[in-house]
Amino acid sequence: EEEEEEEGGGGGPEAEEPLGVHHALAERATKYTKRPNVFRLQTADRRVFLFQAPTPEEMFSWISRLNLVAALFSSPPFPAAVGSQRRFVRPILPAAPSRSPPEEQHRSHEAWMERVAQELYEHQRNLPGKRGRARDLDEYRLKREHLLYE
Repeated sequence: EEEEEEEGGGGGPEAEEPLGVHHALAERATKYTKRPNVFRLQTADRRVFLFQAPTPEEMFSWISRLNLVAALFSSPPFPAAVGSQRRFVRPILPAAPSRSPPEEQHRSHEAWMERVAQELYEHQRNLPGKRGRARDLDEYRLKREHLLYE
């Protein structure tokens, strides 16, 4: 078996890849109806994973534990890089243990949500012109998707 692993290069379907949960969100997969007790985990890089638990209790336990760990290892986002172009770039989502007490972290998240909501409101007020360039429309769409995701 050891020889087969070396020859395969470890890139097969059984290869393990660590899954970072910083800035992730676990929630019940309400739109997935094929199996019971399924929850989804959306990661910071916007990948979505579905998991099935044996019981509803275990599913909710996994959801709460994943969200707790995600909160503990999610530092506030860094601003996007500044460039000479007006191009939208998503902010960097660092992973570091939170040093803030839970109450302070909660207030920080609430303030972040208020800023994002205000930014989304301002963004939607400044629609690009109907005859705008395709690149401007793409930039508008990307930023809108990001703000809605946040």
